[in-house]
Amino acid sequence: MPLYQLYEINHAAVTPARTAADLCRVAFRNPFNPLTYTTFGRSVSAVCEMFERATRRYDKPEFDIKDISVGGGRVAVTQKTVWSRPFCRLQNFTREGGAGDPKLLIVAPLSGHYASLLRGTVRAMLADHDVYITDWTDARMVPLAQGSFDLDDYIDYLTEIFHHFEGDIHVMAVCQPSVPVLAAVSLMEAAKDPHVPRSMTLMGGPVDTRINPTAVNRLAERKSLDWFRRNVIMNVPWPHPGVMREVYPGFLQLTGFMTMNLDRHVDAHNNLFRHLVEGDGVAADKRRDFYDEYLAVMDLDAAFYLQTVDTVFRRHALPAGTMTHRGTPVEPSRNRTVALMTIEGELDDISGLGQTEAAHRLCVNLDDHKRAHYVQPNVGHYGVFNGSRFESEIAPRIGDFIRAHGG
Repeated sequence: MPLYQLYEINHAAVTPARTAADLCRVAFRNPFNPLTYTTFGRSVSAVCEMFERATRRYDKPEFDIKDISVGGGRVAVTQKTVWSRPFCRLQNFTREGGAGDPKLLIVAPLSGHYASLLRGTVRAMLADHDVYITDWTDARMVPLAQGSFDLDDYIDYLTEIFHHFEGDIHVMAVCQPSVPVLAAVSLMEAAKDPHVPRSMTLMGGPVDTRINPTAVNRLAERKSLDWFRRNVIMNVPWPHPGVMREVYPGFLQLTGFMTMNLDRHVDAHNNLFRHLVEGDGVAADKRRDFYDEYLAVMDLDAAFYLQTVDTVFRRHALPAGTMTHRGTPVEPSRNRTVALMTIEGELDDISGLGQTEAAHRLCVNLDDHKRAHYVQPNVGHYGVFNGSRFESEIAPRIGDFIRAHGG
């Protein structure tokens, strides 16, 4: 039996036990139950919650940005969809009183997690920008009749979005989209397209993975493309809308995410259990919130995944000068107008130090005053685009760069 179908059957088979565990958890948290206030009661409740969380499927999280803090006060934020295609919806976040703010497009990574993982990024940039973000669609939710989606389609989507703004946009690529964003800009520059963005900021992206290769980079080079096709590509089972679509399933991606830092995740769940038994609700809520987001994963269309592995991680086609888009060469040297900023984390173990900075060597004809590079000390991959250091040290630098180049 195919692994994806076996996964779905197991998930369905455990549903009665998961439901019973959840009911037991509720019973031992009922304020009218005397055992709720005992160590025994909290322990039973904690065991039931840990079982329920370990066996559930985590739904796509909402952005849930209703307001932000600006100037010591709270201002309302509205969200709406402004552009839509089968594999992506463009979400716009506008703050009250933000008319005239520079438009910023955040291109979220299509690498397993939902765009809501960048909720903190959106919040930080909303203080000074009219923010848009690519909200990628789970491939298992897209009917097969809508066709496949590969790296070329990804670049086409970006070009369409840039045209939607008629050039009045700054773009920020977070991790994986650094390559397709640079490719789309390069193709538009070569075609003398007037709707290129004003600036692009590439953050922790795999522009040239030959530089300081990480474990992820080495795995992609060590295995053949056929190995990836045989071992991680599966068909979506019934009853999902994308039934029979070839995908890289989210549950397999999550397995890879977890095993990369397994000790840390085991410790985190041990701590969650301890917080629940001790009745430390604040600490437990922080753990829950993180894993509600982290464990929510999406399927990737097989065509996109395999083409990305081959183009970016195995052939290094962009820095090697061999990347094409539907037969047209991708030449970053054609970029003469779009300002370029690159940002890296000193401790990044996903995109090694120097991989993103390589974009500057590819854009050889860009004037020096249109360039900037920044390495954030003491942060890993996630800290490049989220967290306290991003908010206090990285986001202000991006804002300054945007204002210096047409903001």
